[in-house]
Amino acid sequence: MHEVLRAKQNSVVVLPWQEDDVETQFGQVHCTMKGVPKGSRPVIMTFHDIGLNYKSCFNPLFSHEDMQEIMRHFAVCHVDAPGQHEGASTLSTEYTYPSMDQLSETLPQLNHPDKVEGLVLININARAESVIDSLTHKVEEIQNNPDLIATYRNHITNDVNQSNLAQFFKSYQSRRGLEIERPVPRGNINARTLKCPALLVVGDSSPAVEAVVESNAKLNPTQTTLLKMADCGGLPQVSQPGKLTEAFKYFIQGMGYMSSASMTRLVRSRTASGSSIASCDSSRSRSHTNDNQPAREHTDVSMENVSNRSHLGHSPSVPKP
Repeated sequence: MHEVLRAKQNSVVVLPWQEDDVETQFGQVHCTMKGVPKGSRPVIMTFHDIGLNYKSCFNPLFSHEDMQEIMRHFAVCHVDAPGQHEGASTLSTEYTYPSMDQLSETLPQLNHPDKVEGLVLININARAESVIDSLTHKVEEIQNNPDLIATYRNHITNDVNQSNLAQFFKSYQSRRGLEIERPVPRGNINARTLKCPALLVVGDSSPAVEAVVESNAKLNPTQTTLLKMADCGGLPQVSQPGKLTEAFKYFIQGMGYMSSASMTRLVRSRTASGSSIASCDSSRSRSHTNDNQPAREHTDVSMENVSNRSHLGHSPSVPKP
């Protein structure tokens, strides 16, 4: 099958795509591959949030006209958790839904971090979350984004298998914290943390802001960038796909790919730091710095500082083939 995407200047991008149910030791995982892997270039792999699937979580982003430049260079593999894809049959009563740790084992790249070149993590929460915390965040999200939430409530009601979703949610609520820690100079060289470059993304009105900032404080500041997107809630890939695409391009450039990609949406900045909080709204001017904070803050800057960090050598992640 082929997917036809319209890019800028009315050019058309035609991508081959195929869907497969891949058997794993923890059940079938639905995968959708778009594009053809290109030699030594990595493949972009996505994994959706709870209550969503790859279509509802990532279609607005990967269908955006600015994303087509990236799609010309990289194949994309969208992964749906067991029973979460559209049209999924109800899981057998004899089936035990995998834990979050087991679910990660269905994704080879997570078990082999040396094969992952970079991670883009949207609304990351490194700690385990109680049911009360989760419900509180959902209420805040509904209050901040009533129209968007109404759309996705309809999606969850009509397009998602409710029985399967309940099992996924139960597994998510039972997950453990990541137990990561920020490595310190001349400290523990074996500190448990992400080893690859990571871009942490959160909307400035998202209930996840505190958790994302806290997670950033536990990661290696020389490998991590925190992007706070202005005028955006808990689904920045849906509400601000163009701005997120631009940040994603800079991130990919930081890994040595797409050096000639066009950058138009974000204001360029000479600011560079190992870890930053950046607002993608160039119409605002809100610059704050505080050396006592776990991460230095820079607002109204582009992701140029990411592409300038040549040592860098991902939601959506960018695993090696």
